[in-house]
Amino acid sequence: MREAEQRLSRRIGYSFQNETLLAHAMTHSTFSNEQGKDKGASNERLEFLGDAVLEVCSSDFLYHAYPQMEEGELSKLRASIVCEPTLAIVARQLNIGEVIRLGHGEEKTGGRNRDSILSDAVEALIGAIYLDGGFANAKEFVDRFVMNDIEHKKLFYDSKTILQEIVQGYHEKDPGNDAVLRYVPVGESGPDHAKVFTVKVMIGDREYASGSGSSKKHAEQKAAYETILMLQACGTGESCI
Repeated sequence: MREAEQRLSRRIGYSFQNETLLAHAMTHSTFSNEQGKDKGASNERLEFLGDAVLEVCSSDFLYHAYPQMEEGELSKLRASIVCEPTLAIVARQLNIGEVIRLGHGEEKTGGRNRDSILSDAVEALIGAIYLDGGFANAKEFVDRFVMNDIEHKKLFYDSKTILQEIVQGYHEKDPGNDAVLRYVPVGESGPDHAKVFTVKVMIGDREYASGSGSSKKHAEQKAAYETILMLQACGTGESCI
């Protein structure tokens, strides 16, 4: 096992019986392609399995944690926790980026910090733990690292809606203020197959936070989230508008 994989194993508190499963989970398709190996050598199949395990584990957690919540709200809450950007947050907290095996081209274009690659690696890791140690160990990982800090992740997921409500609330208190919330494109970077979009939040003529993501929607989501944090730091969340 590579040293980086050993560090990851210690961070998650799980020791693999079959260490090759962890290496497999951290192998991106661009790396296996460069090595001349077939598609089965990448983490894509483990990602497929981990995605299913994650859905069951997160559903079980929320079912028991929120006994009064209706099905529609449970589905929305689950979606906010297991979406690509929030799984990427989990990956960064565990420093999974340092462990992933990438092809040279993907490495050069910033793939090690790309949300899509990081979130896929988290799902592949869940799949690897499930195969190695069974459902109980996979669920322990999900409960500990994915289902933690739920309110923070829900805020991130709903950030655009929440920011719109903050701006509307300010208008209701000050009808004379006609400041409009806008998401303004800043630029694009990266190759065509892995574009990174950056946008900034404008409220009226004032610029707030910016955000980047693998789609314009994700970039707007991040920018809205960072803007909410800026506004909350002001106290009421509205005094900075």
